[in-house]
Amino acid sequence: MTTAPTPSSPETLELGITRFIDAAPEKLFRAWTEPELMKQWFCPPPWKVVHAECDVRPGGASLIVMQGPEGQQMPNRGVYLEVVPGRRLVFTDAYTEAWVPSSRPFMTGILSFDPEGSGTRYTARVRHWTRADYDQHAAMGFEQGWGIATDQLAALVAGL
Repeated sequence: MTTAPTPSSPETLELGITRFIDAAPEKLFRAWTEPELMKQWFCPPPWKVVHAECDVRPGGASLIVMQGPEGQQMPNRGVYLEVVPGRRLVFTDAYTEAWVPSSRPFMTGILSFDPEGSGTRYTARVRHWTRADYDQHAAMGFEQGWGIATDQLAALVAGL
């Protein structure tokens, strides 16, 4: 039987990335919340985002559809839990829309956009529901994939 971590130790099932990005926090927030911008950076090639919907408010639904090189599609539904414009986003796939539970929750994402000098300290943390989910995400290449996506994000916001 797999058990979830205790509330005092969520970091045990957390993957993350932190980078300094030479752009204002508001630009990074826009890139995470405007569908047309998300399509430009969200997936490492050869994958791409072919559809994005973002109702950016607590309880608002999101849908990101990624497409692989052979045309396979991976829809990702979720709900925003916390929205602090220009500073913080928290979202989860534990709900699909209007607080409807998903059939299989996998993760909660916590994004911070902290002003630092001329840019932003960008931190993306992903907390998983189970050890198996954590291990699966790590094996899928979380570090490399999110690293590439973050490089693409930085390049995009440099031009905004």
